[in-house]
Amino acid sequence: MFDIAFSELIVIGLVALIIIGPERLPKLARTAGHLWGRTQRYVNKVKDDIAHDMALEQARQMQHDIEKHVAEAEQAMQANGLSLEQSILQSQHKKKPAEETSAAPPVTPDEPRK
Repeated sequence: MFDIAFSELIVIGLVALIIIGPERLPKLARTAGHLWGRTQRYVNKVKDDIAHDMALEQARQMQHDIEKHVAEAEQAMQANGLSLEQSILQSQHKKKPAEETSAAPPVTPDEPRK
């Protein structure tokens, strides 16, 4: 992350040992380690929260898209149903005059059959 070499860490440690002293250096190192751990946990928590929010937003967008497609499909089905009903009615309307002209006159019981 910071690209610090091992030799640079040794130099930093020696300078800290000279400036801080051997009595307080272990306590300072422990405190720095705790602070570093808290910082990492906080950063990871923020990353997780951001990832969760992004996933939630993607889920909402997918739900919106699905609802849009369902509404479009329902409209298409209704339009197809109406056109089917119209074509059925038209075909029934066309059959009625043809049936009346082509059908034989009804036979009455008084008349003999030919």
